[in-house]
Amino acid sequence: MPTARVTRKGQITIPFEVRNDLKIEAGDRVAFVLIAPGRYEFVAATRNVQELKGMFGKPQRPNSSITSSSESPIRQAAKAS
Repeated sequence: MPTARVTRKGQITIPFEVRNDLKIEAGDRVAFVLIAPGRYEFVAATRNVQELKGMFGKPQRPNSSITSSSESPIRQAAKAS
């Protein structure tokens, strides 16, 4: 598994094997896509953003009692007063 070290300036050198596999060259852009809390997918940003839609699945959303209620939070607060 290729690894890289982060410099003091927050920079890394992408290992040759990874650059080669992703077909990344000097000057190309890359994207860091959040796929779960604390986990990112590193991809070559050579495609149109619209092409990436659905590529990583839907992000997990926390369950919320507000979203499961049939009334809006504003109406619930108005009833409580």
